[in-house]
Amino acid sequence: MAPKIGDLIEIEVPSGWAYALFTHSSKMYGALLRVFPGIHQNRPEEVSALVHQEPLFSCFFPLSAAVKQGQVAVAGKVPVPDELAVFPVFRAGMVNPATNKVDNWWLWDGENETRVGHLTPEQRKLNIRGVWNDTLLIERIAKQWRPEQDTP
Repeated sequence: MAPKIGDLIEIEVPSGWAYALFTHSSKMYGALLRVFPGIHQNRPEEVSALVHQEPLFSCFFPLSAAVKQGQVAVAGKVPVPDELAVFPVFRAGMVNPATNKVDNWWLWDGENETRVGHLTPEQRKLNIRGVWNDTLLIERIAKQWRPEQDTP
């Protein structure tokens, strides 16, 4: 059965399990996961309580394929909290090969892009637009990574 919005996703990482909520579907990027902080040794008794934390990060992920292949599992279904029902703004930019830095950043709200040039410290906290594979997702969860830690 295909994952549905509101599914709580269980992701195995080297030191336990992490959880994410499937909140939106994009025609271009697929399933949007809101990944919650923390790694759990056992499935929490109240997995639905996890969705009231601020997400560690958000990313697009090939969720249907990952569920089919057993890379992740649906751990439950919950109503999407109001604060996560709003589509998040993402940042995007091309790395300049000469400097290995992004010279011009763009902000994307799911429909429109706006060029902002350089990012403010607050904009550096925005999620980075792109589709992640399971390896990158697990690596970043294991490190409890946040978007502002990205170097370009």
